[in-house]
Amino acid sequence: MSKILITGATGTVGSMLVPALSGQGSTVRALIHHPDHAERLSGHAVELAFGDFADPATIRSAMRDVDAVFLACGNVPDQVSYECAVIDEAVRSGVRRIVKLSARGAEIGSPVAYWDWHGLIERHLRASGIPSVVLQPGFLMTNLLAAAQQVSQQGMLFAPAGSARIAMIDPADIAAAAAVALTGDDHDGATYVLTGPAAITYQQVALELSAATGRTVGFADIPAEAATAAMIEAGLPPFVVDQVVSVFGQLQAGVQSKTSDAVQLVTGRPARPLAVFARNYAGAFSAVESGNTVNA
Repeated sequence: MSKILITGATGTVGSMLVPALSGQGSTVRALIHHPDHAERLSGHAVELAFGDFADPATIRSAMRDVDAVFLACGNVPDQVSYECAVIDEAVRSGVRRIVKLSARGAEIGSPVAYWDWHGLIERHLRASGIPSVVLQPGFLMTNLLAAAQQVSQQGMLFAPAGSARIAMIDPADIAAAAAVALTGDDHDGATYVLTGPAAITYQQVALELSAATGRTVGFADIPAEAATAAMIEAGLPPFVVDQVVSVFGQLQAGVQSKTSDAVQLVTGRPARPLAVFARNYAGAFSAVESGNTVNA
């Protein structure tokens, strides 16, 4: 592929995909919403396209002379219409491949709204006729960063997770799989469920964070009602809170307890375990006060 457009280029996966592609010599065009975001991609060989999913003209301009598109949009109320519009523009522009970032559990009618949305978008993508690859990652290890402050300050991880076993995945592995899918035609038509190498509990997460930070990190399961109240108090919108609680309910039901070998199949190397992620992000979970480590 001669030129690849990355939507969501400063997102969790997109920000890792940009250097992965540019580092292997691909011509990369990154769609970013605001000029201030450009600094996040500094140091990488990348063309910048300023645009907005809500502005079709900017999407059309960003897609000029593009051969492949990485399709990723945040979980916003207009996500379905935004991504479907990108797919339609790709058809008009003669794009030869789309790699869509979806989610494990994507299915029309899912009790999790985000997964329902992905199901609707996947259906539209398949109907478009463009060769495509769908990546359905499970629970992202980077989701744990939402609890980094409480871990660093209290030495505790709180979540309505119970004893759910979750095949968490490092977003770096998603980016690696996307880079392969975008630059070759061996995977066209495939849908890959991407997971880490093991299904782990939040208690095991706490143990890995303890090992990585050198301090004791505990885990406390909390009822869904208490989690809801805490997130509302923290200022999260009620809809988002409902979705987070719904996701954890699905996780406790075991919907992401099985692992897959898709990362190995696509990239040629095994998925990263949580221990690697924990070491890489140990600083975010470490207790710091006035620049000095606090003993927990």
